Amino acid sequence: MTGAVPALRFARLTEVPLGDLVAHMSDPRLRAHMPWLTGNWGEAEARAFVAAKEACWARDGLGHWAFLADGRYVGWGGFQRKGEEWDFGLVLRPQDFGLGLRITRTALDFARSDTRIPFVTFLLPPSRRNLGALYRMGAQAVGRQKHSGTAFLKFRLDTSSSPSTGSNCRQGWHS
Repeated sequence: MTGAVPALRFARLTEVPLGDLVAHMSDPRLRAHMPWLTGNWGEAEARAFVAAKEACWARDGLGHWAFLADGRYVGWGGFQRKGEEWDFGLVLRPQDFGLGLRITRTALDFARSDTRIPFVTFLLPPSRRNLGALYRMGAQAVGRQKHSGTAFLKFRLDTSSSPSTGSNCRQGWHS
């Protein structure tokens, strides 16, 4: 391992082999923090998932991406409109958790440049205990919210006044 920083690319989920999504979403380490993820995840579930996320792109002009590091699938996430809010989600493969802050900062730079997104929300399962990165980014806890019958911790980050991380949000960006 050279220690080089991998090149990130935000791609559409349609570019990821369904088998990669199935393996990712079937990992028990991931499922422990995703209470809404029940039952087996096979190719049919992956296909329906990708179709649902593509429908968000068609409806809202924005949605979830596949995250690639040096061309390798490392997870998915992005922005999904929920009412008047844009929620940011990030679901990485456990072996790629170390890329989370870098991916989040790049995505938030995108949000800061998009006038449709004056703030973003984050919904995290109560099993998540390490919330320091959210607070360091300037996110504020706003309580709990139920989603699909499950309670989540809700945070909000104002993108119109939060500081930029200085990265070029368009570099390596593919949507």
